[in-house]
Amino acid sequence: MPFTRLNGLPAFMRIFIFCAMSSLSSAHASGAGAYTAIANSPPAPTLKLPTLSGATVTLESLRGKVVLVNFWATWCVPCRKEIPSMQRLWLQLDHSKFHILAIAIGEDEAAISQFLSTFNHPPTFPIALDKESTTLNSWPVKALPTTFLIDQQGRIAYQAIGGLEFDSP
Repeated sequence: MPFTRLNGLPAFMRIFIFCAMSSLSSAHASGAGAYTAIANSPPAPTLKLPTLSGATVTLESLRGKVVLVNFWATWCVPCRKEIPSMQRLWLQLDHSKFHILAIAIGEDEAAISQFLSTFNHPPTFPIALDKESTTLNSWPVKALPTTFLIDQQGRIAYQAIGGLEFDSP
């Protein structure tokens, strides 16, 4: 079913349906997402969200760092699979130059916290909450998971759709 046929549905529902359909393909299920350079590196949409730790995060506050912005949901199978590798990446990199921001969409803090507690090594990178999917709707997200690399000037440099092994060479 082409994604455009779903335009009458809310963005959250379109992404849910697309993610469910995509997870059936072997390429998506195997984590075959790859980064694509974004032409002209447009400025990243504004982002201001609460985090699980109770802080508020903005992209503006991260200016000067490369930021990995990952949109995910607890019900998304490829999202679930990539969280451990994202944690390993977080532990390997210099936080003064690189930052991870995982944006959980459509669920409340209790549901996300419960989900994250199921991991042997729960993530220590920041998890932002987009309960109403308003931030999701302002970014060019068509499926979950979607990851963006934001450069030090706050521009979208790369995008990847689908699950990734973040710590693979």
